[in-house]
Amino acid sequence: MRLIAMLGALALAQAAPDPHLPTPTLDTSPPTLPAGIERGVLIVSKTNGWRHFEHIPHSNEVLADIARGLGRKSFQTENGAVFNDDALKHFSVVVLNSASGEFLTPEQQAAFQRFVARGGGVVALHAAGDNSHKSPWYVDTIIGTEFIGHPNGADHIQRATILVDQPRHPVMAGVKLPWTSSDEWYSFSGDPSQHGMTVLARVDEASYRTGDKLRMGKHPIMWVNPRPKGHVFYSALGHDAANYDDPNYRRVLTNAIRWAAAK
Repeated sequence: MRLIAMLGALALAQAAPDPHLPTPTLDTSPPTLPAGIERGVLIVSKTNGWRHFEHIPHSNEVLADIARGLGRKSFQTENGAVFNDDALKHFSVVVLNSASGEFLTPEQQAAFQRFVARGGGVVALHAAGDNSHKSPWYVDTIIGTEFIGHPNGADHIQRATILVDQPRHPVMAGVKLPWTSSDEWYSFSGDPSQHGMTVLARVDEASYRTGDKLRMGKHPIMWVNPRPKGHVFYSALGHDAANYDDPNYRRVLTNAIRWAAAK
C-alpha cells in the first residue's frame, strides 16, 4: 500500500504544471484602464515563455513605486490586448518586466511598433531579452543580439562586478561604484553595439565563473537603442526579487523610466 501511495504521489507530482512554464495564451479583450491615466507607465509581465515568478510580484510593486515617485500613474497587466492604439495613447513608457515568449498577436505588435515610432519609450528587463522572442522587429529594436544562456547548477546565482561604460548617460546617473550584485548572468551571441546599440554597462567576467561556452570577453548587460524615435532601454539584470531592492539598480530603473518617458 505504501508503494502504491508513493507511486500515486509521484504521478501527481509529474502531472503538476510547472509554474515556470505557463500555458501560452494570446489575449483578445483589452483590460479596462483606470480613469485619469495620461503619460503613464504601463507595466507588462505577460509570460508566454519562462515565467520568473521569483521576482515578478515584487518587481511590479517596485516599478509602480518608482512611477509614483516620478509623479506618474502606472497600470500593471498581463493582458497583451492592452497593446492597442487607444490604450497605448495613455502611456509614455512601456516596462516589459520579464515579459517572455511571443505574447502579442500581429495586430498588437503593430500597435506596439507604432507606439515606439511616435516616441513611446520602452524599458525591457531580464527575460524580455531572452531567446523566446522571435519577432524580427522585437529582436532588432529591443534586444539587438541573441541570448545564449546563463550559468546553472551551483553557479546559477553568483556575485559579480558591474562595470559602467557610459557614466554620463542619464540612465547611469548617480550609480555608485564599485557595484557588485548577485544575479543570473545572461550571455549573448554578440555585442549589441555591433547592431547599433549603445552599451551602458557590462559584467566583469573575471569576477565570476562564466563557463567556457558563455564567455564573451566584453560582456554587455545594459544598453540603449538610439535608432527609433522612442527611447529603448534593456537590462539583463533582475532574476531575483532582491535585485530590485539594490539601491544602484533601483536608481538605474528610475533613471531608465524617466529617460524612456522623455520623448
